[in-house]
Amino acid sequence: MSTLLLVVIYIAFIGLGLPDSLFGTAWPAVYAEFSLPVSMGGVYAVLACAGTIASSLCSARLVNRLGTGRIVAYSTALTVVGLLCNAMAPGYWWMCLTSIPLGFGAGAVDAALNDYVALHYTASQRSFLHCFYGVGVSLSPYLMSLALADDAAWRDGYRLAFFCQMVIMAVTFIALPLWKRMQKEHQAAHPNEKPPRTLTLLEMARMPEVRTVWIIFTTSCAIEFTCGQWGSTFLVEAKGLALDAAARTVMLFYVGMALGRFLSGVLGNRFTSWQLIQMSQGLMLLALLFLLLPFGTFFAAVGLFLIGLGTGPLFPNMTHLTPQNFGRDVSQAVIGSQMAFSNFGIMVFPPLFGLLAQIIGEWLFPWYVLILFAVMVASTLSLIRQMKQQGRY
Repeated sequence: MSTLLLVVIYIAFIGLGLPDSLFGTAWPAVYAEFSLPVSMGGVYAVLACAGTIASSLCSARLVNRLGTGRIVAYSTALTVVGLLCNAMAPGYWWMCLTSIPLGFGAGAVDAALNDYVALHYTASQRSFLHCFYGVGVSLSPYLMSLALADDAAWRDGYRLAFFCQMVIMAVTFIALPLWKRMQKEHQAAHPNEKPPRTLTLLEMARMPEVRTVWIIFTTSCAIEFTCGQWGSTFLVEAKGLALDAAARTVMLFYVGMALGRFLSGVLGNRFTSWQLIQMSQGLMLLALLFLLLPFGTFFAAVGLFLIGLGTGPLFPNMTHLTPQNFGRDVSQAVIGSQMAFSNFGIMVFPPLFGLLAQIIGEWLFPWYVLILFAVMVASTLSLIRQMKQQGRY
């Protein structure tokens, strides 16, 4: 029964990834239709992130009240509504408005399922979970490309994604009795387990180890999205690569990230999560050397691939450690806050690099990533020390 539920969770995570890369693929056609400057796309992204942060911070309270199964089903339904509204949008500001329910639904699903898998499944299964997110985030550009091939009909791309998400939503609602059965079985097997507690953001902020893990999630996601958004620009402006070649090269970053999560799942039974995290960070240091040293474009491409390979295991393994680090009774609240700070890193640091690159130059890219990496490693070492002091390492 737990295996069947895990399949449902994997399908739900495809639905989590499906809307995430849709807007970026459609944006060239969208801003052309609405006669907008290209920079206006950032408004949509910021509002979507704001919705995700809000729902992540509310996730513990919502899950404790409604249960994980219903939160997943209701939140997926919210993303279905958001996709349909985007497909029917009469103007850009309507799209921006409907990005909020898309972000809110995504944040709730992300936090609820990450906590459930951390509590009830292995680290390997968690890493494979994030591979299925990669399936969703890769599927939507393909769907949009099919639509854009037909007279740049980006709305049809949103409609295709809407129908796919409808199927996923149906699966989550059909599976609701399965969640209830698994909850009863878990309660019968663990009658003395502490009931979940809801912590406020202020209560968590008073815990030094939680503040440390917030920095880790902020910087790791900032590195991931800065590389994804600005890697191509760095290759063109600082390394002299052609536009099409740079676009193909940045694909290596995403391939490396997907491969890193897959390998994390394969190796999860042989190494602990902490060991995988430390190996990943060591790999990222090697990657940064390839980017920093005055080598050619081949080494820059290898560097981006290795950064993706290194960042891939960080998010799933750090999340999986949450119940061990902070306790099963508060893991949902802490994971919700981790998702919020992850999105804070996504929302703030890639645009900040864009501003710095405009003032200083694109050559700053590897040094900017190096600073984020140094903060992440220092915070990781600090968290390890704190966990050792508490006997949780």
